Amino acid sequence: MFDRRINRLAAESSINPLVGGRKGVEKESLRVTATGHLSGKPHPPAFGSALTNRYITTDFSEALLEFVTPAFSNTWETLRFLCDIHQFSYAGLGDELLWVSSMPCRIGADDDIPLARYGSSNVGRMKTIYRNGLGLRYGRSMQTIAGVHFNYSLPDAFWPVFKDIEAFSGSMEFLRSEAYFGLVRNFRRFGWLILYLFGASPALCRSFAGENGPKMPLLNGDTLYQPFATSLRMSDLGYSNRTQAKINISLNHIDEYIDDLTRAIHTPEPAFEKFGVKAGGEYVQLSVNQLQIENEYYSPIRPKRVANSGERPTAALRRGGVEYVEIRSLDINPFDPAGINQNAMRFVEAFVIYCLLQESPPLDDQASEEAARNHTQTAKNGRDPDFRLMRGGEPVSLRDWGSEIVRAVHNVAELIDRGNGGSDYRDAVDVQSGLLEDPDSTPSARLLEELNLAGTGFFDFALQAAKGHKEYFAAVEPMQQDRLKHMEQEASESLQRQRAIEKGDSLSLDEYLAAYFSRD
Repeated sequence: MFDRRINRLAAESSINPLVGGRKGVEKESLRVTATGHLSGKPHPPAFGSALTNRYITTDFSEALLEFVTPAFSNTWETLRFLCDIHQFSYAGLGDELLWVSSMPCRIGADDDIPLARYGSSNVGRMKTIYRNGLGLRYGRSMQTIAGVHFNYSLPDAFWPVFKDIEAFSGSMEFLRSEAYFGLVRNFRRFGWLILYLFGASPALCRSFAGENGPKMPLLNGDTLYQPFATSLRMSDLGYSNRTQAKINISLNHIDEYIDDLTRAIHTPEPAFEKFGVKAGGEYVQLSVNQLQIENEYYSPIRPKRVANSGERPTAALRRGGVEYVEIRSLDINPFDPAGINQNAMRFVEAFVIYCLLQESPPLDDQASEEAARNHTQTAKNGRDPDFRLMRGGEPVSLRDWGSEIVRAVHNVAELIDRGNGGSDYRDAVDVQSGLLEDPDSTPSARLLEELNLAGTGFFDFALQAAKGHKEYFAAVEPMQQDRLKHMEQEASESLQRQRAIEKGDSLSLDEYLAAYFSRD
């Protein structure tokens, strides 16, 4: 099926249907002090409102910044905007630093981690309550783990061509959603490759694990590690958790996906009922159900549509179908000042197109369990020469299966390059292909090698890298004046937008939440 589809796409003479896909990046970073400890300061005033600034917001904690680029048709524009956000932000951080790793710094006890604050509006208070609920359910320290999200949508020109290739007579909206869900299922099947190639969290601070944390080898006095790990962030030591493991969300059809998420939002969870919804008259979480809201369900990839103001994510999908996918399994690369580079973006773009073009049968329970096992085990043991993935119940080496996938991804890259001119995408794929032959060159292996060669711990390595990245952005050419003015204007106007939202509230918080959860 992949060969048939890629050959038909290649035969298009009037347009190149794979050129110009839209890509954006969301990159999280902890704010830390000059000594590498979690910042206790509020959101910097120079950044405007975390509630309404389109480019600089916060995730779980007041100290966990999230940088958001618009979606661009080429990787250079996306990376340049991300770098501009970094440069603008460093100017407003004073003596603080941005932590360069997905695994956190020395963050102390849960109570020392400040929740993100978004003002006095109902929507702002709801966001903080949701985060408090996350802290109760999973622990605040777990929510300080950071990552890079890559958002991607196929070019508009792709869909009419694909509809013709598939001889599909239904609506374009249905075709697009079905194709994206096929992509999502295949990403679940093959996403272990992203962890192997781009994982950069094989070690962590002993202080983060805590006294009762996982039993792991000591690299040195304050650093725990797994010798062949790629991404502890994406393992069962990181985002994975047992409570969500029993939530079954179908990826086989958009309606099933929406229904399953909705059911989880309305199904009580005994483990969460003990916290209650309110304590002393104040909300401590949004509900006692399996999920407070859709975004609580963690997945390495999400099918998404831009929601209207006040619209729930599932309602947006029901309204217009899938618009793009969000890839959530990329670690922050500590060797790149922006946390990601163009080669990574180009490979991931070609890879997700491969996932869409490859045959993608429905995921049954056995296939889902196999995919989850491959994901978790690659995160913890992916560089082990003796490690084997499971493929249809049979063991297979990561290098063999990965090389098969990368050869097909190279065909996608070749087609994109044909439209762009040059060889940027093929070069990006070739770089990653080399990592299958040389595991010691992966980011995770390089990080462990750096620690061994320097005789230093994870914390000291990351702190020195954070200082180096700040110096890098101070030394590069200043951003263009129009971009600087745009960032400053966005910060200023975001404060005005927040005040307008607060002034416009006409419902009590109880009424607002009741109305929000009644919209299915």
